[in-house]
Amino acid sequence: MGRASAIDDHDLLDRLTEVFRCHGYAGASLTVLSQAAGLQRASLYHRFPEGKPAMAAAVLNHAERMFTAILEPLTTAQHPADGVAEMAQRIGAFYRDGRRGCLLDTMTLDGAPDDIRVRATAVARRWMHGMAAAAMRSGASQDEAERRAHAALVNIEGALVVARVLDDPTEFDNTLAWLPQLLTATPSSAAPNRGDDR
Repeated sequence: MGRASAIDDHDLLDRLTEVFRCHGYAGASLTVLSQAAGLQRASLYHRFPEGKPAMAAAVLNHAERMFTAILEPLTTAQHPADGVAEMAQRIGAFYRDGRRGCLLDTMTLDGAPDDIRVRATAVARRWMHGMAAAAMRSGASQDEAERRAHAALVNIEGALVVARVLDDPTEFDNTLAWLPQLLTATPSSAAPNRGDDR
């Protein structure tokens, strides 16, 4: 019983999140989860009697709370560009400047239960909606705002892959720095989607 409370809930969720982030749902074996948590399986089941599905759900709850904080500046900042810049800074911290993989990506890989995939997708859509709202506050039409938000997500996720593959965060940093221009520039001066450059 004492072993089950040897690690606080926040630290435990951080550790489990890293396992799902690195291995996806299917690859996150109970052995790996137990080792990462620093708990025996019995103690891990003490926290999560329903096993891995409950752990994944708790990790997504944790991620949803974190994304709520990350996206908050998009709606509270007085100037949309300032809100996007603050969101970008928080995204950089969340992904450790591009050195972490995307949990939303790995939670939608083959092998994840449908409800887990649906929830991860919902967080990504919420992220896009928040960015689109910032673009609309800057004067973009709804269609243009949605296009910009989609381009922003594509570029962020692509830059994450490049940062990890090349072990170089430069492209990720550049992408985050570019987000205020992409999302909030006036329609006549908005930069094209870098992902569409040929």
